[in-house]
Amino acid sequence: MAVFTFDNIKIGGIAAAVPSNVEKTTKYNEMFGEEEVKKFMDQTGILETRRVAKHQTCADLGYVAAKKILDERGIDASEIGAIIFASHSPDYRRPATAFVLQKRLGIPTDAAVFDISLGCSSLIYGVQVLGSMMQSSNIKKALLITGDTASKSVAPTDRSSLMLFGEAGAAILLEKTDDKLHPITSILKSDGNGYRYMIVPGGGYRDLNPTEEIFECKDGNKRSLYNSFIQGTAVFTFTIFDVPQILKEFMAHTNTTVDDYDSFAFHQANLYILKQIAKKVKISMEKMPISLHKYGNTSGASPLVSLIEEYANNPEKKVINTLFCGFGIGVSLGVFSAQVDTNYIYPMIEDDSIFEEGLIKSPNELYSGLTK
Repeated sequence: MAVFTFDNIKIGGIAAAVPSNVEKTTKYNEMFGEEEVKKFMDQTGILETRRVAKHQTCADLGYVAAKKILDERGIDASEIGAIIFASHSPDYRRPATAFVLQKRLGIPTDAAVFDISLGCSSLIYGVQVLGSMMQSSNIKKALLITGDTASKSVAPTDRSSLMLFGEAGAAILLEKTDDKLHPITSILKSDGNGYRYMIVPGGGYRDLNPTEEIFECKDGNKRSLYNSFIQGTAVFTFTIFDVPQILKEFMAHTNTTVDDYDSFAFHQANLYILKQIAKKVKISMEKMPISLHKYGNTSGASPLVSLIEEYANNPEKKVINTLFCGFGIGVSLGVFSAQVDTNYIYPMIEDDSIFEEGLIKSPNELYSGLTK
């Protein structure tokens, strides 16, 4: 168990953006049957999701979220010493999407810039990595941008995933502080034995060009090797056993109880799973912000999306003791606690813009605009 503590770093801003395209879950009544769709909505809590356009990415949404934080806080891009993009939905196979975001945001060339390839736990791991870098360096402000466009790899008739995933991009600002706040503390775990539980098998460097054949899968869904696969039973077992365990270990390590936290910002896997976790750890659902009904499972962005849903438009501003938890693909899980000033949680942004320069339709386009 990897444990980290940062006593001079705080969260200085939280923002997220979603596309304007709303997809109602009832849209699938004709495809899957009204009874099955209703059962899905009752179990997962997902009534609608947001879907990006063909060439829009979560980095487009994350850029808008990061820009919102910088503008609201009056922070110049030159003050940002590091930027991490944490996602399984990069703009390209290479280079890292963080470089594209650096260019778009105008972050200086002496900043540390890179990607982390993670999904549902990307927020937790990203904060730990940034915090570690900041604590041992002269970096005073840093940005983590996270999110996914998971539906782009879902098979078009996949009952297990098609209604589940929503799309969002979120940003969080970390900054050094002299304020007397509780330290940010985190615990990280992973189990590579579960690498097949949630996977897109084809298109990576293990097998760049596998067959495009559509397979009849044992769960009744049809998929190709380029589509997302979720081993539902294994994932469910992992979440309802391993996640409560790490939460209990975290509270034992920090000598805290559920009563010490005002809010539990958890990955929005589905409502049934969240209720099972809450029951096992004795967390009141009133303390657990939910965004599933409106945005679906937004992967690593979901804890921030849920905080925004709960606090951004609430006129009562305060500092909340928050326990963040992310878990999923890898399999990977982590927890961190932090005090969050709700003045720095900004309302949800709708945005459909695309970084047109990044859409490259011919290799010959790459010869233009070269710099020394």
